[in-house]
Amino acid sequence: MSLTKVAATIAGGLATAAYLDAKYLIGHDLKSGSLSGSTKRAVEFITQRASQDKLLIYHLFEEHAQGKNADNLFLIFEDRAWTYKQFFEDLQRVGNWLLKDLGVQPKEIVALDGGNSPEYLLLWFGLEAINACPAFINCNLTAGPLTHSIKLSDARYLLADRAVQSLVQPYEPDLSAANVQTIYYDEAFIASLSDRTPLPRSRQQGIRPDELSGLIYTSGTTGMPKGVVMLRGRELNTARGVGEYLQLKPHNRMYTALPLYHGAGHGLCMTPSIFGGSTVVLSRKFSHKTFWPEVRKSKADIIQYVGELCRYLINAPPSPLDKQHNVKRAWGNGMRPDVWEVFRERFGIETINELYAATDGLGASFNANRGDFGRNAIGVRGLLWHWSNGGNEKRVRIDPDTEEILRDKNGFAIECRTGEAGEVLHKLDPATADTVFAGYYKNKGAGQKRKISDVFEWGDLWFRSGDMMRQDADGRVYFVDRLGDTFRWRSENVSTNEVSDVLGRFEQIAEVNVYGVQVPHADGRAGCAAIVPAQGVSADELDLARLAQHAISILPRYAVPIFLRIVPQLEYTGTMKMQKGRLRGESVDLDKIRQSSPDDRLFWLPPGANTYLPYGPKEWADLKAGRVKL
Repeated sequence: MSLTKVAATIAGGLATAAYLDAKYLIGHDLKSGSLSGSTKRAVEFITQRASQDKLLIYHLFEEHAQGKNADNLFLIFEDRAWTYKQFFEDLQRVGNWLLKDLGVQPKEIVALDGGNSPEYLLLWFGLEAINACPAFINCNLTAGPLTHSIKLSDARYLLADRAVQSLVQPYEPDLSAANVQTIYYDEAFIASLSDRTPLPRSRQQGIRPDELSGLIYTSGTTGMPKGVVMLRGRELNTARGVGEYLQLKPHNRMYTALPLYHGAGHGLCMTPSIFGGSTVVLSRKFSHKTFWPEVRKSKADIIQYVGELCRYLINAPPSPLDKQHNVKRAWGNGMRPDVWEVFRERFGIETINELYAATDGLGASFNANRGDFGRNAIGVRGLLWHWSNGGNEKRVRIDPDTEEILRDKNGFAIECRTGEAGEVLHKLDPATADTVFAGYYKNKGAGQKRKISDVFEWGDLWFRSGDMMRQDADGRVYFVDRLGDTFRWRSENVSTNEVSDVLGRFEQIAEVNVYGVQVPHADGRAGCAAIVPAQGVSADELDLARLAQHAISILPRYAVPIFLRIVPQLEYTGTMKMQKGRLRGESVDLDKIRQSSPDDRLFWLPPGANTYLPYGPKEWADLKAGRVKL
C-alpha cells in the first residue's frame, strides 16, 4: 500500500473515531470514569489502607509531614500559614489537650461549633488523631436547633468558637442539664497549648472502615437537623476520589469561603486537598469585597463555589483587576444558567467544573465544562456510561404534590423519557445497603425512608435521592429541583417544618405553611409562609414587627421567611398533609396570586429590614427588574 493510501486510511480512521467520540461521548466517559470502575478502585484503596492501619485523614497528614511534601504549604488563612510539617506538629499539641485534659475517649463524639479558622481545623483533626468523632454543628444555629443538634450527638463536650458565644451562652444551662460541658476556644487559647508529646500510636490503629468518623448535619422534613453518619472508609475514599478527579498536586492551591461544617467545604475541598498534598486557602467567610483580593494574594488556581456565591461576585461593580488572578478552574455546584457564561467571561475562568453530590446521598456527577457543549449541566454521559451504569441509576416519575413515585398498572415505577424530569434513584445491594448508606444518627426511621423496594421488579431495593433531574438527547444531565419540605437558600438547607414550628408559636398565628419560592435574579428558593391569623385577628392587626423579631431571634437569618402570604385557610390532602404545589407555583407573582386568590395579602422582609412591610406591584416589578437583590 502506498504512503498516500496509508495516510488516507489513517485519516479516515481518525475521522471515524472522532465522529463516534463526538456522538457517543466515549472520551468523556473514559476520562470521567464509571460507577463500576470507581467502586472497584474504592474497594482496592480502602482495603490497602486498612491493611496498613492507615484509615484516618490524620495518616495523610503524617505521610506528608514526614515525606518530601513536609515543607509545602498546607494552609493559608489571612496573614497566617502552615506547612504540612508545622500543622502536623500543632496537631500533637491539640490532641494532647483533648486526650489528657478532657479525657476524650476512643470513638467518643465531641460537638464542634465554629466558623472557618485554623483553630477549627486543629480541633477537627486533633479529635480524629485520637480516634474521636467530631459532630460538626452549624455555627449559625441557636435556641432549639442548636441544643437539639448537640444533644442528639451524645456529646459530653461542646467546643465552641468564642465568636459564636452569643448564640450558645443563653442555652448553656439547658446543655449543662444534659451533661454537656461548653468550652470556648479562640486563637490565643489554642496557641497556649504546649504539650508536644507525640500522640499515642495506639489511638490511630485498629480502626475499621465502617466505624463512625463524625456527624455532618442536614435539615430534613422532621423540622430539626439530622446527623448524617459519616464512616471512616467513606470519608477517606471521598478525599481520594475527589482528589484524583481534580488531579490535585502539591502545586495546586484551592480557595474556599464555604463553611467547614458543611459537606462541600469539608469533603469537596479540605480532605481532597490533604489527599493530594496541595494547599487550602481558607477564608473566614464569604464576602464579595474580600473574595478576589484573597484569591489574588494567595495565588490560588482553583476556587470553590456555590451558585449564590457566583451571583454575588458578578453583581459586584466591575474592576480592571477582574482577570488579574491565577485561577484556572472554578469547582462547585449550583451555577445558574444566567450566571454561568457571564461568570466565565468576566473573570476569565477556563473551566467551570460543576458537580452534583449530597452528604446524605449516593452517586455523584461531574462536568468539567470549557465551552458551549455541556454548559449548565451537572454531568455529561455517553454510551459507555450507560453501558456500565445505566442499570444502577434511574429517573422516575413522581406526583408533584404528594411526591410519591408513580406506578404503572403492574405496580412498578415509570422511568422518565429523554428530556423528562424525574426523581433520581440509585440501586442498592440489600446485603451492603446499610454500609453504602449508613443513614442518620439515632434516627433509623429517617434513613429507612430513603430506601424503597419493588421499584422495577419484585424484591429490588433502591435509594431515593430526593432530587429531580433530566437528561437530554445529547447525554447532558441537568439538576431540576429538590423534593420534600427542605429547600436551599443562601447555600443552606431550610426545613419548612422547623420554620413552621417557630412561627406557629407566635400567638397571633393559627396555622402556617412554609415553602420555598423561586424569585427572579436569585439562586435557590426564598422562604415564604402562608399564614392563617388567629381567630379575631385580621391581616391589619398582625404585629408584623414583633413577628419578624420573633423569627429572627430564634431562627438562623437564612431560615427567616422573606415573604408572608396572609390566607383565609390552608389546603390539605386527604391524608391531612399540607398542599404546597399551588403556592410554590404562584411564588410571589402578584398576577398569578390575584387570579387565584384576590383577597390574599402579601408582606415581605426587604434586604436589611427588621420588620415585614407591604408587598405590592412596585415591589414585584423591582424584583423582576433586578433592582432589588435578595
